[in-house]
Amino acid sequence: FGSRCCNSSTSIRNLTQTCRVLPSTVVAMSEYAASKGSSKSDSSKGSQQGSSQSEREREEEEEEQLTTTQEQANREQMLQEAWQISGLEDLKTMNDSSLGTVEFPQDIAQAIQDVWNHTLEEWGTREAAGENFFTVLFDAAPSLQVIFKNPKAVTAMRFMAGLGDAIAVVGKATLLRKEVEALAFRHLEVDVSLVRADFFREAMLEMMEDRLGPAFTVNARIGFHALLNYCGGAFVYVRREYAGRIKVILNSWNMVQKSEVLAAAEEVEAIEGEGEEEGNKEVEGKQEQDDLSPKTTAMSPDSGHDSMDIIPAGKEMKVPTTFNEMLLFNASVMGYGSSTWMSIVLQQFDDMVRNVANFGRLQEECDVMSLVLAKYKGRINLPEFKAVTLASLRSLLPADWDSEHEVAWGWLWENIENLLSAMLGKPKQQEDALEKFYRHIAEEDFQMLRSKLFPNFLETNPAAQSYVTQSATRINFVAEKILGLSLDLYRSPRKLVEEISAIGLRHVGYGIPTDIFPHFVSSGVELLQTLTQAELAIEAFRWALALMAKIIMRTISEGSTLVMKAINANQKSQLKKAMEVCARVQRAQELLNITAGTQSISPFYWAIDSGALVCAQAILEDLLTIRADRDVYYYGVDALFTCHPECVQKLCARAPTLMATLLDGLVWRSRQTKEGMRRVNYYVKHLIQDLEGNFSPNLEWLVEHSDPKIIRHSTVILFSDVLWHRVASYKFILSKIYFLLILGVFITGQSALLNHKLGKSQTLGEDIAMFSCRVFNYIFSMCKLIISQSNKLFRDLGNREIKRLCGIPLPAYIFQLQEIANVTLLVLLLAMCTQEPYFWCLNDGFGITMECDSGQDRMEFYTICAFLAMMLYWALLSDLAIFSMRISAFVLVCGRVVIEVVLFLTALFLLVLAFCTAI
Repeated sequence: FGSRCCNSSTSIRNLTQTCRVLPSTVVAMSEYAASKGSSKSDSSKGSQQGSSQSEREREEEEEEQLTTTQEQANREQMLQEAWQISGLEDLKTMNDSSLGTVEFPQDIAQAIQDVWNHTLEEWGTREAAGENFFTVLFDAAPSLQVIFKNPKAVTAMRFMAGLGDAIAVVGKATLLRKEVEALAFRHLEVDVSLVRADFFREAMLEMMEDRLGPAFTVNARIGFHALLNYCGGAFVYVRREYAGRIKVILNSWNMVQKSEVLAAAEEVEAIEGEGEEEGNKEVEGKQEQDDLSPKTTAMSPDSGHDSMDIIPAGKEMKVPTTFNEMLLFNASVMGYGSSTWMSIVLQQFDDMVRNVANFGRLQEECDVMSLVLAKYKGRINLPEFKAVTLASLRSLLPADWDSEHEVAWGWLWENIENLLSAMLGKPKQQEDALEKFYRHIAEEDFQMLRSKLFPNFLETNPAAQSYVTQSATRINFVAEKILGLSLDLYRSPRKLVEEISAIGLRHVGYGIPTDIFPHFVSSGVELLQTLTQAELAIEAFRWALALMAKIIMRTISEGSTLVMKAINANQKSQLKKAMEVCARVQRAQELLNITAGTQSISPFYWAIDSGALVCAQAILEDLLTIRADRDVYYYGVDALFTCHPECVQKLCARAPTLMATLLDGLVWRSRQTKEGMRRVNYYVKHLIQDLEGNFSPNLEWLVEHSDPKIIRHSTVILFSDVLWHRVASYKFILSKIYFLLILGVFITGQSALLNHKLGKSQTLGEDIAMFSCRVFNYIFSMCKLIISQSNKLFRDLGNREIKRLCGIPLPAYIFQLQEIANVTLLVLLLAMCTQEPYFWCLNDGFGITMECDSGQDRMEFYTICAFLAMMLYWALLSDLAIFSMRISAFVLVCGRVVIEVVLFLTALFLLVLAFCTAI
């Protein structure tokens, strides 16, 4: 079948070339026959003079057609002779069977270069020529548009640059082969076929022939025809044949990564083993030194191993086991220790290797790395990395390494090196040019650039209007942000890549198609060209904008799962269909975490934030459904609280209607009953404790939510009872016993021993007891309140939990009723401590008594503070009502009624005041 298709395509091409000679002849013959038929018809009607005149005109037209046909035939004959003379007849058709070297005759190579330079002069710039070519190509073959993912401006620029590099070395067979092979590698992810390459070649030749006319000589046509056939065949050959190299690279890299994991596990086991044997080593340390002494003497300087003297006895040099460690080790051994730029390459080398078959992603990684390497201060010699890499891989894969691995990895780094070499030195120049443009642009021009960036894009791509629905102010802000990112990408590339990836993930949630980004880049570049003629600044803006678009498009492609599409549509049935194709073990991951690069997004949270509550409820139901696969059970509650430990707070704040779904999903009820009872399991572990084993604030969030239906849910009742009976009640009772002790001591010191009879003074024993009780209260109550309030204050200040009351910033905790009482009690106790009569009498030398002038002067203020403090102590004791549901309900009702009573008294006061003033 393959040979028949190949022969068929060859026959079609030959037939196409033959038909180019015949169409004018066929047209002339058909018109001639039509003219004969029409002349007979006219003669039958009797118009002899008109027919003779029309016959003369037709004869003239026939002569012109025959002349044109003859000229075309002569031209085709000249082309055939030129093909034979050139020696390039093998390239008359595309050959994808091999990738050999081709010797272009000197005259044809010179003709190609002259015509190429003439074409660039005609169009002015490479970009203009490239865009015109792609316009002709897309008009002739619209189906080819789908294989070009980048913006037309970027594609045209790369096409003209690649073809220009090939034309520059067309007279040198070896260099031409390397250049064409590099171009073919860049097209690995493109579905290149012989038929598409034929369309591509004919569009190129047609554009040049129409533009140049007679300047497009026979030698130039043959040369371009042969060169494009050589490139097209090379693209198809490389795509088919280099799949084996890619497989070798990926398999060997996976083995390296697997060995790193095993080495890490062995290292952990070794550390644990050392910890267990540490005690034995201390006991037997002296014996070990005696046993190791012969070994240390064997490595004496006399033996010639001077470098080993620095290794302590009993210690072994650690052998690198990971690729990064081995590469840095070999770099230092091979004399490249000062090439610290290799650590920069290592940070992205894994992504490069894993995307060897995806040139677009490989190009993206190399572009980002070139920006990072531009910040490196020092000499960069890329071939050094190849030598160190091959040496490291040989060490890590000694049993599997062979010549095939050597060729494959060498080929990979050569392609990476070509991509990096093309950009080394350029980012700094582009950054300076773009920064200079932004610095010197007039304010009104910048405002125009910002305000017209999106309108120009929407004019060229009306289909994007349905996705740009924000206000003009928001659009202008986004446009200004994009312009700033184009420069920040040169300044902080790694940071900007992370931010742009996060932006791309948000666009996944918005359901933005990737095909609108190339149009945005093209329209942005065209708008910038109206403001400046600086080619380097335009090139810098185009390159940065194209890189940002590629990152966003890649992120959207990786993150656009069926689940996200269902969420964008907010259709439960579509979400169920999306989950039907997922394995049970992967369902939770698909619903809770989608990763693109180093960024991730939660479909569940996105459904909540975007208002797709139908899908959010379906996600919860799917996660909290127990599924069985033989002896394995799948239940997504662990994954839910692992990915989103604060999901209860999120649901209370953004989707309270889903709280019942969450709590119902934490309950499993058996289908079978026994003696009228049904077994029920409650999965409340994550409601009680967090991932670190500490108490989870879920109950606090539910109380703040203040939904009586949720609080009365059986799941909440169960886990709150567990917390109360097994943990909280014990500490609560201890704290209240301590509080009762403090209250008893306070009552004793303030009123129980106080002699209330007029004219009677306190005895010395009563004064000592009252003084002791008050000192005890100041130390163990007031100081405790100072410590607790300080901790809460600094905690809120550290977390910036600040609220304002009448414009005054206050810590958030103080707005709770109980905390207000505690703060007030602390203030009263501080006031009592400063006005304590016993302290003032002691200071005046009267001993432990209140019967002194200083004490009596402060007695009135002190008694008022003591009265208020006593009332607060009793008010704070109301927490004990929790032991009785009836009392708790009564206290709650009283709290509600007090507010109403205050409102009633306020209204009554105003009414009385109104009548009083009216009299």
